[in-house]
Amino acid sequence: QFIVECHGNTLLPQFLGMYRLTVDGVETYMVVTRNVFSHRLTVHRKYDLKGSTVSREASDKEKAKDLPTFKDNDFLNEGQKLHVGEESKKNFLEKLKRDVEFLAQLKIMDYSLLVGIHDVDRAEQEEMEVEDRAEDEECENDGLGGNPISSYGTPPDSPGNLLNYPRFFGPGEFDPSVDVYAMKSHESAPKKEVYFMAIIDILTPYDAKKKAAHAAKTVKHGAGAEISTVNPEQYSKRFNEFISNILT
Repeated sequence: QFIVECHGNTLLPQFLGMYRLTVDGVETYMVVTRNVFSHRLTVHRKYDLKGSTVSREASDKEKAKDLPTFKDNDFLNEGQKLHVGEESKKNFLEKLKRDVEFLAQLKIMDYSLLVGIHDVDRAEQEEMEVEDRAEDEECENDGLGGNPISSYGTPPDSPGNLLNYPRFFGPGEFDPSVDVYAMKSHESAPKKEVYFMAIIDILTPYDAKKKAAHAAKTVKHGAGAEISTVNPEQYSKRFNEFISNILT
């Protein structure tokens, strides 16, 4: 009902399927959601943000990965900002506020904002390097010389066939009907980027187990510490404030 009332204008996950698998008598339940990132625009850096600062750093093991998932303190220590512009920030925060209020009503907490950053200039450079390597390999394999065959293949026989070809997008461009979580950086941003942002991990209720974890962490870190395990109302308020501060 919530999704219908907001006409699909939401950052919440889009669930595509729910499955139960049984292997060797062991049942496993899983859900499939829409990919937050793009199939075409490479994500060069990503973050999992909760608005908490206690134990919110990527581990050394995580940092060793090709595309590590960084966390709140990593984001803050880097001095990172998401440069979306005033109007886009306003629209995004309105959408975010509506979503997290809905989650708070359901007593849901511990969710995150997944952020992926596509660096447009870096992507262009990487594409040029790939094309240069492909040309070098083609020259090495073309021992007889002559005109190289285009990597794009044979042109279509008739203009009508163009309808079946994918639409061409320039650097940093995307189809908003496909990349529904994508947002361009503002024209005045220091770097040309595309941001992919969506709320993930929304299936954790604030139950007895989480309440016990909250009590234990409060004793360990103090009542004023920014621990991740707090009641849904406090969690949503802190989450909104944190995301508001990193958008510019």
